[in-house]
Amino acid sequence: MTDVEVIRATSLGGVPHGFLGRRGGVSTGLHAGLNVGLGSTDDREAILENRCRAADAVLPQATLVTVFQVHSPDVETVTAPFAEDQRPQADALVTDRPGLLLGILTADCVPVLFADAEAGVVGAAHAGWKGAIKGVTDNTVAAMEALGADRARITAAIGPCIARASYEVSDDFFWTFAAVDPENERFFSASRPGHQQFDIEAYVAARLAAAGIGRVEALGLDTYTQEERFFSYRRACHRDEPGYGRQISLIGLAGASGQ
Repeated sequence: MTDVEVIRATSLGGVPHGFLGRRGGVSTGLHAGLNVGLGSTDDREAILENRCRAADAVLPQATLVTVFQVHSPDVETVTAPFAEDQRPQADALVTDRPGLLLGILTADCVPVLFADAEAGVVGAAHAGWKGAIKGVTDNTVAAMEALGADRARITAAIGPCIARASYEVSDDFFWTFAAVDPENERFFSASRPGHQQFDIEAYVAARLAAAGIGRVEALGLDTYTQEERFFSYRRACHRDEPGYGRQISLIGLAGASGQ
Protein backbone atom coordinates (compact mmCIF):
# COMPACT_ATOMS: atom_id res chain seq x y z
CA MET A 1 0.00 0.00 0.00
CA THR A 2 0.96 3.62 -0.35
CA ASP A 3 2.12 5.81 2.51
CA VAL A 4 -0.49 7.00 4.99
CA GLU A 5 -2.51 9.88 3.53
CA VAL A 6 -3.07 12.74 5.97
CA ILE A 7 -5.76 15.22 4.89
CA ARG A 8 -5.41 18.52 6.71
CA ALA A 9 -7.79 21.43 7.16
CA THR A 10 -6.49 24.90 6.36
CA SER A 11 -8.52 26.37 9.21
CA LEU A 12 -6.74 24.31 11.88
CA GLY A 13 -3.37 25.78 10.89
CA GLY A 14 -0.40 24.39 12.77
CA VAL A 15 -2.36 22.35 15.31
CA PRO A 16 -1.29 18.71 14.78
CA HIS A 17 -4.24 17.01 13.12
CA GLY A 18 -5.35 14.92 10.19
CA PHE A 19 -8.27 13.16 8.59
CA LEU A 20 -6.99 9.77 7.46
CA GLY A 21 -8.57 7.43 4.95
CA ARG A 22 -7.65 3.91 3.84
CA ARG A 23 -4.40 4.69 2.05
CA GLY A 24 -1.43 3.16 3.80
CA GLY A 25 -1.57 0.43 6.40
CA VAL A 26 -1.23 -3.32 6.33
CA SER A 27 -4.79 -4.68 6.21
CA THR A 28 -5.93 -6.76 3.26
CA GLY A 29 -9.15 -7.91 1.64
CA LEU A 30 -12.31 -5.99 2.53
CA HIS A 31 -10.30 -3.99 5.06
CA ALA A 32 -7.41 -3.26 2.70
CA GLY A 33 -5.35 -0.30 3.82
CA LEU A 34 -5.36 1.65 7.06
CA ASN A 35 -8.27 0.03 8.89
CA VAL A 36 -8.19 1.13 12.54
CA GLY A 37 -11.51 -0.31 13.73
CA LEU A 38 -11.08 -2.55 16.76
CA GLY A 39 -14.69 -3.62 16.28
CA SER A 40 -14.12 -4.81 12.72
CA THR A 41 -13.52 -8.41 11.68
CA ASP A 42 -10.01 -7.56 10.50
CA ASP A 43 -6.88 -9.18 11.97
CA ARG A 44 -6.22 -7.56 15.34
CA GLU A 45 -2.47 -7.29 14.86
CA ALA A 46 -3.03 -5.48 11.56
CA ILE A 47 -5.46 -3.08 13.23
CA LEU A 48 -2.99 -2.26 16.01
CA GLU A 49 -0.19 -1.69 13.50
CA ASN A 50 -2.46 0.60 11.49
CA ARG A 51 -3.33 2.61 14.60
CA CYS A 52 0.37 3.09 15.32
CA ARG A 53 1.02 4.20 11.75
CA ALA A 54 -1.89 6.62 11.88
CA ALA A 55 -0.71 8.23 15.11
CA ASP A 56 2.88 8.50 13.92
CA ALA A 57 1.72 10.22 10.72
CA VAL A 58 0.07 13.03 12.71
CA LEU A 59 1.92 13.45 16.02
CA PRO A 60 4.89 11.13 16.55
CA GLN A 61 5.58 10.07 20.15
CA ALA A 62 2.03 11.00 21.20
CA THR A 63 -0.32 8.54 22.91
CA LEU A 64 -3.43 7.70 20.92
CA VAL A 65 -6.69 7.97 22.87
CA THR A 66 -10.02 6.70 21.51
CA VAL A 67 -13.42 5.94 23.01
CA PHE A 68 -16.00 3.17 22.56
CA GLN A 69 -18.36 4.97 20.18
CA VAL A 70 -22.09 4.43 20.66
CA HIS A 71 -23.78 7.19 18.59
CA SER A 72 -24.35 9.30 21.70
CA PRO A 73 -24.03 13.03 22.47
CA ASP A 74 -21.55 12.24 25.25
CA VAL A 75 -18.08 13.80 25.56
CA GLU A 76 -15.08 12.49 27.49
CA THR A 77 -12.60 15.00 28.95
CA VAL A 78 -9.23 13.29 28.71
CA THR A 79 -6.48 14.03 31.22
CA ALA A 80 -4.52 10.78 30.83
CA PRO A 81 -4.56 7.76 28.54
CA PHE A 82 -6.80 4.82 29.33
CA ALA A 83 -6.41 1.19 28.37
CA GLU A 84 -8.11 -0.11 25.24
CA ASP A 85 -10.33 -2.41 27.29
CA GLN A 86 -11.32 0.49 29.55
CA ARG A 87 -12.36 2.95 26.90
CA PRO A 88 -15.42 4.90 28.08
CA GLN A 89 -18.59 4.92 26.01
CA ALA A 90 -18.73 8.33 24.34
CA ASP A 91 -18.59 9.92 20.92
CA ALA A 92 -16.32 12.90 21.49
CA LEU A 93 -13.14 13.74 23.37
CA VAL A 94 -11.52 16.98 24.52
CA THR A 95 -8.17 17.68 26.16
CA ASP A 96 -5.73 20.40 27.13
CA ARG A 97 -2.85 17.97 27.74
CA PRO A 98 0.08 17.89 25.31
CA GLY A 99 1.16 14.45 24.17
CA LEU A 100 -2.35 13.02 23.88
CA LEU A 101 -3.71 12.37 20.40
CA LEU A 102 -7.50 12.27 20.26
CA GLY A 103 -8.98 9.91 17.69
CA ILE A 104 -12.50 9.21 16.46
CA LEU A 105 -13.45 6.53 13.95
CA THR A 106 -15.88 6.82 11.05
CA ALA A 107 -17.07 4.97 7.96
CA ASP A 108 -19.60 7.50 6.55
CA CYS A 109 -20.46 9.39 9.75
CA VAL A 110 -19.14 12.91 10.22
CA PRO A 111 -15.73 13.44 11.86
CA VAL A 112 -15.23 16.88 13.38
CA LEU A 113 -11.94 18.21 14.74
CA PHE A 114 -11.89 21.27 17.01
CA ALA A 115 -9.16 23.60 18.25
CA ASP A 116 -8.70 26.76 20.25
CA ALA A 117 -4.98 27.10 19.62
CA GLU A 118 -4.62 30.13 21.89
CA ALA A 119 -6.08 28.28 24.89
CA GLY A 120 -4.35 25.01 24.01
CA VAL A 121 -7.58 23.02 23.93
CA VAL A 122 -8.59 20.53 21.24
CA GLY A 123 -11.49 18.19 20.60
CA ALA A 124 -12.72 15.47 18.26
CA ALA A 125 -16.31 14.34 17.67
CA HIS A 126 -17.99 11.44 15.88
CA ALA A 127 -21.30 12.80 14.56
CA GLY A 128 -23.52 10.11 13.17
CA TRP A 129 -27.08 11.29 12.66
CA LYS A 130 -28.16 10.14 16.14
CA GLY A 131 -25.33 11.92 17.90
CA ALA A 132 -25.62 14.97 15.65
CA ILE A 133 -29.31 15.54 16.32
CA LYS A 134 -28.75 15.03 20.07
CA GLY A 135 -26.02 17.68 20.14
CA VAL A 136 -22.66 15.92 20.26
CA THR A 137 -20.94 18.89 18.61
CA ASP A 138 -22.60 21.39 20.96
CA ASN A 139 -21.49 19.30 23.92
CA THR A 140 -17.94 19.15 22.58
CA VAL A 141 -17.77 22.95 22.43
CA ALA A 142 -19.12 23.18 25.99
CA ALA A 143 -16.53 20.67 27.23
CA MET A 144 -13.77 22.67 25.56
CA GLU A 145 -15.02 25.82 27.26
CA ALA A 146 -14.80 24.03 30.60
CA LEU A 147 -11.07 23.62 29.89
CA GLY A 148 -10.61 27.30 29.15
CA ALA A 149 -11.44 27.57 25.45
CA ASP A 150 -13.45 30.48 24.06
CA ARG A 151 -16.07 29.40 21.54
CA ALA A 152 -15.48 32.55 19.53
CA ARG A 153 -11.91 31.32 18.96
CA ILE A 154 -12.76 27.67 18.31
CA THR A 155 -12.25 26.38 14.79
CA ALA A 156 -14.06 23.23 13.66
CA ALA A 157 -13.17 21.21 10.57
CA ILE A 158 -15.52 18.61 9.10
CA GLY A 159 -13.75 15.71 7.43
CA PRO A 160 -14.70 13.00 4.93
CA CYS A 161 -18.28 11.75 5.34
CA ILE A 162 -21.16 10.53 3.23
CA ALA A 163 -22.49 13.19 0.85
CA ARG A 164 -26.10 14.11 0.13
CA ALA A 165 -26.05 12.42 -3.28
CA SER A 166 -24.99 9.15 -1.62
CA TYR A 167 -27.21 9.29 1.45
CA GLU A 168 -30.79 8.26 0.75
CA VAL A 169 -33.11 8.09 3.75
CA SER A 170 -36.77 7.36 4.34
CA ASP A 171 -39.50 9.96 4.76
CA ASP A 172 -39.78 8.82 8.39
CA PHE A 173 -36.12 9.74 8.88
CA PHE A 174 -36.84 13.14 7.34
CA TRP A 175 -39.75 13.75 9.72
CA THR A 176 -37.53 12.92 12.69
CA PHE A 177 -35.40 15.95 11.84
CA ALA A 178 -38.30 18.16 10.78
CA ALA A 179 -40.06 17.52 14.09
CA VAL A 180 -37.03 18.81 16.01
CA ASP A 181 -36.79 21.97 13.91
CA PRO A 182 -38.79 22.75 10.75
CA GLU A 183 -35.73 24.56 9.38
CA ASN A 184 -34.00 21.19 9.12
CA GLU A 185 -36.01 20.58 5.97
CA ARG A 186 -33.36 22.53 4.06
CA PHE A 187 -30.91 19.66 4.52
CA PHE A 188 -33.12 17.26 2.56
CA SER A 189 -34.10 16.99 -1.09
CA ALA A 190 -36.68 14.75 -2.73
CA SER A 191 -35.56 11.36 -4.01
CA ARG A 192 -37.63 8.41 -5.21
CA PRO A 193 -41.13 8.08 -3.69
CA GLY A 194 -40.98 7.74 0.08
CA HIS A 195 -37.33 8.81 0.27
CA GLN A 196 -35.12 11.87 0.67
CA GLN A 197 -31.44 12.69 0.18
CA PHE A 198 -29.87 13.96 3.40
CA ASP A 199 -26.92 16.37 3.59
CA ILE A 200 -25.49 15.42 6.96
CA GLU A 201 -22.32 17.46 6.37
CA ALA A 202 -24.36 20.63 5.93
CA TYR A 203 -26.49 19.77 8.96
CA VAL A 204 -23.43 19.38 11.19
CA ALA A 205 -21.91 22.57 9.79
CA ALA A 206 -25.11 24.46 10.59
CA ARG A 207 -25.13 23.11 14.15
CA LEU A 208 -21.54 24.28 14.59
CA ALA A 209 -22.30 27.73 13.19
CA ALA A 210 -25.36 28.05 15.44
CA ALA A 211 -23.14 27.24 18.43
CA GLY A 212 -21.28 30.47 17.77
CA ILE A 213 -17.81 29.12 17.15
CA GLY A 214 -15.26 31.20 15.30
CA ARG A 215 -14.88 29.24 12.07
CA VAL A 216 -16.30 26.17 10.39
CA GLU A 217 -14.60 24.42 7.47
CA ALA A 218 -16.18 21.54 5.56
CA LEU A 219 -13.86 19.54 3.32
CA GLY A 220 -16.66 18.17 1.11
CA LEU A 221 -15.20 14.68 0.65
CA ASP A 222 -17.66 11.83 0.01
CA THR A 223 -16.68 8.55 1.65
CA TYR A 224 -19.20 6.52 -0.37
CA THR A 225 -18.00 7.35 -3.87
CA GLN A 226 -14.22 7.43 -3.26
CA GLU A 227 -13.63 3.73 -2.74
CA GLU A 228 -9.87 3.81 -3.15
CA ARG A 229 -9.58 6.56 -0.56
CA PHE A 230 -12.17 5.88 2.13
CA PHE A 231 -14.05 3.11 3.90
CA SER A 232 -17.85 3.29 3.73
CA TYR A 233 -20.37 1.37 5.81
CA ARG A 234 -23.22 2.11 3.38
CA ARG A 235 -21.19 1.03 0.36
CA ALA A 236 -20.37 -2.25 2.09
CA CYS A 237 -24.04 -2.77 2.93
CA HIS A 238 -25.15 -2.09 -0.64
CA ARG A 239 -22.69 -4.75 -1.81
CA ASP A 240 -23.71 -7.25 0.88
CA GLU A 241 -20.11 -7.42 2.05
CA PRO A 242 -19.54 -9.17 5.39
CA GLY A 243 -17.37 -6.44 6.86
CA TYR A 244 -15.99 -2.93 6.46
CA GLY A 245 -13.06 -0.86 7.66
CA ARG A 246 -12.99 2.32 9.71
CA GLN A 247 -10.86 5.41 9.17
CA ILE A 248 -9.59 7.71 11.88
CA SER A 249 -9.47 11.46 12.41
CA LEU A 250 -6.86 12.78 14.82
CA ILE A 251 -5.96 15.96 16.70
CA GLY A 252 -3.56 16.70 19.53
CA LEU A 253 -1.27 19.22 21.17
CA ALA A 254 2.47 19.36 20.78
CA GLY A 255 4.89 21.08 23.09
CA ALA A 256 4.13 22.89 26.32
CA SER A 257 0.60 23.39 27.56
CA GLY A 258 -1.00 26.62 26.39
CA GLN A 259 1.18 26.65 23.25
